[in-house]
Amino acid sequence: MASEASAPSRTPFRKRLQKELEGLKARGSEDGIAVQECDDETWCIQVLGAPGTIYAGEQFLLRFKFPPRYPLESPEVVFEGPSPVHPHIYSNGHICLSILYDAWSPALTVHAVCMSIVSMLSSAQEKVRPQDDAAYVSRVGHRSPKLSRWHFDDDRI
Repeated sequence: MASEASAPSRTPFRKRLQKELEGLKARGSEDGIAVQECDDETWCIQVLGAPGTIYAGEQFLLRFKFPPRYPLESPEVVFEGPSPVHPHIYSNGHICLSILYDAWSPALTVHAVCMSIVSMLSSAQEKVRPQDDAAYVSRVGHRSPKLSRWHFDDDRI
């Protein structure tokens, strides 16, 4: 009986994700965003640094992990492998970006999140880590960034 009760709540989740996946694949990598691999709950998406920025031509891999209540709840989004050196990106791949946490809206899509991250990268003038990178990474390691308490006080970058 429990599996029957949980099945309907997963249907909109799967339907929404399937629609988003089809849209991303149809779009191809024309805007520097391309699906690399995915399963029902975790996607890996390649993003390309925008032309004319300090990350131009650099490729990065984002991992999206979708909770059962997506899109009502935000996905967990982190950089896999080498993460960009950026004032709002920690060396463990965690991203300090309000739309991934407090400012999440169910209207946001995977593509919109990727574009926001590329935009955040594009606004950086220098490649530096957050001031508290070493302390943060030693404290949280690779646990979910959604378990951290984020403070969004710098919207210039």
